[in-house]
Amino acid sequence: MELASKYDSQKSENQWYDYWLKHKYFHSTPDDREPYTIVIPPPNVTGVLHMGHMLNNTIQDVLIRRARLQGKNACWVPGTDHASIATEAKVVAKLKEKGINKADLTREEFLKHAWDWTDEYGGVILDQLKKLGCSCDWDRTSFTMDDHMSASVIKVFVDLYNKGKIYRGYRMVNWDPEAQTTLSDEEVIHEEKQGNLYYINYKIEGSEDTLTIATTRPETIFGDTAICINPNDERFTHLKGKKAIVPIVNRVIPIIEDEYVDLEFGTGCLKVTPAHDVNDKSLGDKHNLEVVDIFNADATLNSFGLHYEGKDRFVVRKEITKELEEKGFLVKTEQHLNKVGTSERTKAVIEPRLSDQWFLKMEELAKPAIEAVLGDNAEVKLFPKKFENTYRHWMENIRDWNISRQLWWGQQIPAYYFGDGKDDFVVAENKEDALKLAQEKSGNTALTAKDLRQDEDALDTWFSSWLWPMSVFNGVLEPENEEIKYYYPTNDLVTGPDILFFWVARMIVAGYEYKDQKPFENVYLTGLVRDKQRRKMSKSLGNSPDALKLIEEYGADGVRVGLLLSSAAGNDLMFDEALCQQGKNFANKIWNGFRLIKGWEVADIAQPEASKIGLEWYNAKFNKTLLEIEDHFSKYRISDALMAIYKLVWDDYSSWLLEIVKPAYQQPIDRTTYNALITVFEQNLKLLHPFMPFLTEEVWQHIEDRKPEQALVVAQWPEQQKVDEAVIANFDFAAEVVSGVRTIRKEKNIPMKEALELSVLNAENVSKEWDVVIAKLTNVSSISYTDAAVDGALSFRVKSNEYFIPMVGAIDIEAEIKKIEEELKYTKGFLISVQKKLSNERFVNNAPEKVIEIERKKQADAEAKIETLEKSLKGLQ
Repeated sequence: MELASKYDSQKSENQWYDYWLKHKYFHSTPDDREPYTIVIPPPNVTGVLHMGHMLNNTIQDVLIRRARLQGKNACWVPGTDHASIATEAKVVAKLKEKGINKADLTREEFLKHAWDWTDEYGGVILDQLKKLGCSCDWDRTSFTMDDHMSASVIKVFVDLYNKGKIYRGYRMVNWDPEAQTTLSDEEVIHEEKQGNLYYINYKIEGSEDTLTIATTRPETIFGDTAICINPNDERFTHLKGKKAIVPIVNRVIPIIEDEYVDLEFGTGCLKVTPAHDVNDKSLGDKHNLEVVDIFNADATLNSFGLHYEGKDRFVVRKEITKELEEKGFLVKTEQHLNKVGTSERTKAVIEPRLSDQWFLKMEELAKPAIEAVLGDNAEVKLFPKKFENTYRHWMENIRDWNISRQLWWGQQIPAYYFGDGKDDFVVAENKEDALKLAQEKSGNTALTAKDLRQDEDALDTWFSSWLWPMSVFNGVLEPENEEIKYYYPTNDLVTGPDILFFWVARMIVAGYEYKDQKPFENVYLTGLVRDKQRRKMSKSLGNSPDALKLIEEYGADGVRVGLLLSSAAGNDLMFDEALCQQGKNFANKIWNGFRLIKGWEVADIAQPEASKIGLEWYNAKFNKTLLEIEDHFSKYRISDALMAIYKLVWDDYSSWLLEIVKPAYQQPIDRTTYNALITVFEQNLKLLHPFMPFLTEEVWQHIEDRKPEQALVVAQWPEQQKVDEAVIANFDFAAEVVSGVRTIRKEKNIPMKEALELSVLNAENVSKEWDVVIAKLTNVSSISYTDAAVDGALSFRVKSNEYFIPMVGAIDIEAEIKKIEEELKYTKGFLISVQKKLSNERFVNNAPEKVIEIERKKQADAEAKIETLEKSLKGLQ
């Protein structure tokens, strides 16, 4: 193939992704190899690619591509989540645009619209992941509403119910008035918001006396059914046994006593609204209070709200405050900072609400999952380890999981009602089984399927996705099938810490309950992607770049490198487009370096000594870096692994090795060096492939014509060889010498074409084999070794050795003397200041040892520099 002058990322990406798909390199079936399995955190079916997805899926692709190169049977299962709340909201909104109200549709009609919407818009994000280069096994794409996935969810619900772990209860729940469904505690975000504390007077029945309560929600007075005082509060002894009258409502309510009341908060008198506060509900149950629910499902007031009926709660708050003030009930208003629960999905303020819901008992189920992560023989490891504390806090304080949602999009709860009694229901996987159970439970064999009414609610989406690592391999319906036995438990899970409890912990719970096994070995928790100002990226702030446009501008490889170069596990990533430009520049560097090699003529001539030892050094350096990379991968330091490869290719390979082996102008390169160079270049490409799959495959295929089975995507990861540290140390020394000569050339404007002579003082510890490399890279005509300083020469020091370059006629001696004298004066002054510090007993006794070491090194460096400058000065005078 002809090599273009510039790397065309778009052409390359389309070509090679199609090629990989055509040859099914991403597809996996069980065989005798070691499996390596990742299940994708299923993005919402409604979703589009954003920066968080880009980071998360790039990391997964790096891991899966590396495993594939290591010869493992790599299987990355993709899929999407039906996201009941988000999807139903989008479908409802689209219907509204057409003038259709959800309430006017049957469940079946609505679900048809939901499936039509999903078929049209769903899965867009999976196609976008292909643009990023994600090497998923697309033949295995799953959706949480697929038939076998839904059947798995229903089977588990029935099983847990039969085990006594699922129950139906009338409880205070979190109500999202926008989505009009309950939420679990974990789906409520508690945010500090500035509000008001309203002080309101209540009259005492049969008296002119009043009492004052403080509330943040004056609109809830319509639901007040008691006033509570602390029995130990001497201020309110006179109120015991009396009754109060609710303002505006004129409802007479008892004044009760309970130590629950905080003596310090507000006025010490507490209004009790059992229908709208979880703590008030507990008080209400304890004292047998009436429960008055004042809200409709959309958080407007119902008929209990009198003349405010039909108005939104926040509108009523403003209006009732005004009415209370006008009627003399409002004493004062104070600013008050308090935590407000908001819906994680819709951002609506949550209303506590009493209703019949389905719950899963979690305390016993959680125990194996706690042991799995935090026990002495932990089977599941979190990276970074700091998240173990978060996991412990959640799991050791776990509450029963509210798993029912007042939605239609999702798995319908398999409970069937056959009467009006509280317990007149059965739970079964299908209507036929339900009918038999209902006939048995009721004793009525005349019951028919028409007499059964299935529960209207759907299950929480997380109740579906907690089975994901099992259900994608059909391990719930067929627990002994070949695939679940081969691929489960999976290896690595890559996700965000924000769903550590929502999803990760629950998958661990499900794994031990249904497979008696961990679902995965390692959990790599990425940070959030933020902008340069540390703000979380969001559409509302307009600070989230278009992911596909980034790929178009910088290439998928450039974006992948840009994201990973600054992404450490668990730490937030400060995204800057300049990082993507850096990734693109790296791709161009590799491309241009390959073009340079391909442009050389190859001849059957002797191998120069410089090329021979240069290649020996690079192989040693490569193996040392490979050791470092393997260590980074073992600790899930993916960005550190990339940085090690980046430095190897940019600095060691491109800046040093290519210069060492490059033939003279218009001269050929020897075949031995060329072949060895291609070999090490191919090794570089293997290391780079997981991070930059498109560019590396493109270059790999240009090196020679390859058969499909020889594609880079299925090549072999480099094997670790012994590291020759002596060769690396000798190169490092030689590199310093080269830098010293180049510095003198630059400072004295001595052109590269002008050959120099080099003399070395105290050279007994210097490896002379690198002289050929030094000579080639600096255009030194000869290197001699001497026991005395060279007069009339410029010098520099490398460790304990001094290097001298005899003066050349182009240098202004007087100017050079003046410059050295000035530098000598400055360095001597600097040395005196350091010596003063080190002679100060107080400093030496109190400063950390590391600080004192730094100062001593400064002293030694200054003394060595003064010695060199004085010798240089003597040589010029």
